[in-house]
Amino acid sequence: MGDVEPISLARAAGSPPGLAARVTFDRRELDRILDLYGRMVACGEWRDYAIDFTRDKAIFSIFRRALDVPLYRIEKDPRLARRQGAYAVVSQTGLILKRGHDLPRVLAVLEKPLREV
Repeated sequence: MGDVEPISLARAAGSPPGLAARVTFDRRELDRILDLYGRMVACGEWRDYAIDFTRDKAIFSIFRRALDVPLYRIEKDPRLARRQGAYAVVSQTGLILKRGHDLPRVLAVLEKPLREV
């Protein structure tokens, strides 16, 4: 598989062939997000996630507990790619913590600073 192959769900059987394409995360984007997610799970900060692909956005939601509302949402909105940047990290209250063109820079807002032991 290539590095830029999109991760997407196949069209359901019996659905119309003219179904609009969905926005998805490509493999590199998803690898970067899951790398951060794995480190935060190892620290005990996060416990669950969900991925939603819609016609307008791809959303990776992060949860502290499975039955909670998401702590953060990592959103990819291609319509904003030329203006503010396609990527955004949104808090639980809807506040945009960081928006930009470069996913690693946007995700840096969620990185925990290193502590002295």
